[in-house]
Amino acid sequence: MKKNTLLAAIFAITMGVQAQIETPQPSPSATLIQKVGLTDVSVEYSRPSMRGRTIFGDLVPYDKLWRTGANARTKISFSNNVMVGGKELKAGSYAILTKPGVSNWDVIFYTEADGSGAPATLDESKVAATVKAQVHPMAMPIETFTFSFDDLTNNSATLGLLWENTYVGVKFEVPTDKAVMKNIERVMNGPGAEDYYAAAVYYLDSGNDINKAKEWMEKAMAMNEKPAFWQLRQQSLIYAKAGDKKQAIAAAKKSLAGAEAAGNADYVKMNKDSLKEWGAK
Repeated sequence: MKKNTLLAAIFAITMGVQAQIETPQPSPSATLIQKVGLTDVSVEYSRPSMRGRTIFGDLVPYDKLWRTGANARTKISFSNNVMVGGKELKAGSYAILTKPGVSNWDVIFYTEADGSGAPATLDESKVAATVKAQVHPMAMPIETFTFSFDDLTNNSATLGLLWENTYVGVKFEVPTDKAVMKNIERVMNGPGAEDYYAAAVYYLDSGNDINKAKEWMEKAMAMNEKPAFWQLRQQSLIYAKAGDKKQAIAAAKKSLAGAEAAGNADYVKMNKDSLKEWGAK
C-alpha cells in the first residue's frame, strides 16, 4: 500500500513538472500594426504553416466560411472610420472572415470580432462589409499564413492575405485628407474655442496667471453659442479666483440652470455651494 501511494505521488509530481514545460505553438499568434495616413490599423491573428499539406481546396475548402487563420478569429482594428468596398466601417474592431474560391474570395468584415472560429452561419446583421477579392497566383510558395499592408498611400492601403501560392488583396480608404484639411483650417484660423477653454482651465488648475485664464475663457465662451454647464462652472471658478464675484455668480447661475436641466446632481450641488459661498441672492 505504501509503495502504491509513493508511486502515485511521484507520478503526480512528474505530471506537474511536465505541465510547466513550454513548447512552441503550431500556429503562433502575431500582431501586425500599420499607420495609414493618420489612421492606426492592426491585425491580430494566428499563423498556421503548410507543413507539406495542400491548403486551398483541401485543408481550407473552397466556398466554405473560414476564420482566416487558426485558433481565435482574426481581428482587424481601425482608429478612425474607414471605407471598404464602398461601405463605411466605424472605428473599432472586426473579425475577418473569408470564403476562399478558385479565382475569387469573399472577404467579410464581421462586427462580432471575438470567437474561437467562424460562425456556423453568418448573421447578416453583423456583416459590416463584404468585398469580392481576386486571387493572384504566386510563383514562390508562402509556407506560413501571412497578412501584409501593401500599396500604402496617405489615403489608402491594401490588406494582403498570403499563403501557399495565393495572394488576395482588399483595398481600404482612410479619411486622411479630411482630417488634415480640418487641422490646417483650425491652425490657420488661430486657436478655437476648445483650445482657449483647455488653456484657461489648465491655468486655473495649475495656479498660473488667473487674468490670462479669464481672458482665454471669455474668448472660448464668445466662440461657443451654447456653453455646457460644466464649462460655465469652470468660468465661474476663474472669475471667483480673479476676484470678480459678480461675474462668478452670473456664470454659476447659468451653470446651475444647465445642470438642473440635465439632471446632474453633482454640478447642482457644487454650484449651489459656490453661490452660497459667494453671497449670491
